[in-house]
Amino acid sequence: MTYYLGIDLGGTNTVAGIVSDDGSLTHKRSVKTAKHAPASEIIAGMIAASKMVLEKAGLTLEDITAAGIGSPGIVDQDTGRVVFATNLPFSDSPVAAQVSAGLQDIPVFLVNDANAAALGEFKAGAGRSVNSMVALTLGTGIGSGIILENDDALESRVASAEFGHMIIDQGGRTCGCGNLGCFEMYGSATGLTITTKEFMERNKDSLMWEYAGGSTDSVNGTTSFKAMHAGDRAGAAVVESYLSSLAVGITNIINIIQPELICIGGGVSNEGDGLMIPLRKKVKGMNLSQFKNGETKLERAILGSDAGVIGAALFAAAKHQR
Repeated sequence: MTYYLGIDLGGTNTVAGIVSDDGSLTHKRSVKTAKHAPASEIIAGMIAASKMVLEKAGLTLEDITAAGIGSPGIVDQDTGRVVFATNLPFSDSPVAAQVSAGLQDIPVFLVNDANAAALGEFKAGAGRSVNSMVALTLGTGIGSGIILENDDALESRVASAEFGHMIIDQGGRTCGCGNLGCFEMYGSATGLTITTKEFMERNKDSLMWEYAGGSTDSVNGTTSFKAMHAGDRAGAAVVESYLSSLAVGITNIINIIQPELICIGGGVSNEGDGLMIPLRKKVKGMNLSQFKNGETKLERAILGSDAGVIGAALFAAAKHQR
């Protein structure tokens, strides 16, 4: 059995996992990400998590063929550097080389975290039966990756995408990127929270206040769904507004790329059928793939938070084999 190390670097947690060559995740360990500390401490955290998971698995670095890191931000896959990351102290940082040095110089490869998650779902999750896929992660923002069709090199199948910064409401909400009306300001968990607060202020008798503990400060991505399931009209209106915005962004992606599958992950996807069933209905009535053979499918990601770890490891496997 050949083993690879996958590292998913997040703003809150850093997760390291042992992945076999068939995409199976055998063990994983997590440490808190020192995001407000110097970059050297974040590197140390990745190294520590890796050594911890090796110990848990009863393996040593000699048993690991290569390691992959899925990192937020703009990454240079060829040089293993994080060029820029919004929420981490990296600026043209040689992350792959630094982690490799702390792991006895095993080969380490770097990929964007959303692309790593897309690769994980494509090879070991919801995308196993398709040739082309777009992965969307609905979290604080909207992470996205495109799996390209008819390309034998795994690491070049995944293309960077910033669908979260596609403008769906000209002159709308101010996004962290500086533009107005970006998709992620409406379709992410953050966008859902903003919409929930807006509706709560206009509906003081809504059950959303109860589920939020009487304060908009405690609103999260589940508040409106809980209220809707309890029969609250304002909660249902929030969910309807959110689904409509999400459907617009997804329809734009389908009409431009025509993938076989769009895979939805991230915290909001935990709503399951309460999200997916009405979303499919909205998208079906809007997108043009319905008029061709092989209509784009819309499915929930099945690997959850493991997708990034698995994808990073498989990316490393493909790069190392070339």
